[in-house]
Amino acid sequence: MSPQRTRTPLSRVRGLGSAKEGVEHWWVQRVTAAALIPLTVWFAASLIAITGSDYTTVIAWFKKPLTPILMVLLLIALFHHMALGLQVVVEDYVHADWAKRPAVVAIRLACFALSVAGIYATLRIAFVD
Repeated sequence: MSPQRTRTPLSRVRGLGSAKEGVEHWWVQRVTAAALIPLTVWFAASLIAITGSDYTTVIAWFKKPLTPILMVLLLIALFHHMALGLQVVVEDYVHADWAKRPAVVAIRLACFALSVAGIYATLRIAFVD
């Protein structure tokens, strides 16, 4: 049986095959979303708890052993999830093929840079100041 016969009539007309990456993208987006739920609740509760505190109290909160770990995990999950979501938006709504790849690369680089900056700031506050 030829490969042409196993494809749907619509895919034969469009000339499209399987991208073989959609399932992984979908799962990673769901896993990061699930990780963001408890991390965001922790972060929001922590901010509420230290609202109105002075500078030294906030720095002391950052220097607790669990705070930098959870903050780094939050930043990684947040920016990875954001990059995946924005990639889907570009793939779905940018119709010019020449613009898709540069847009996705720019999104990934920006998300990576923001996550590195956030992680650096968190670790600097936690271990240097």
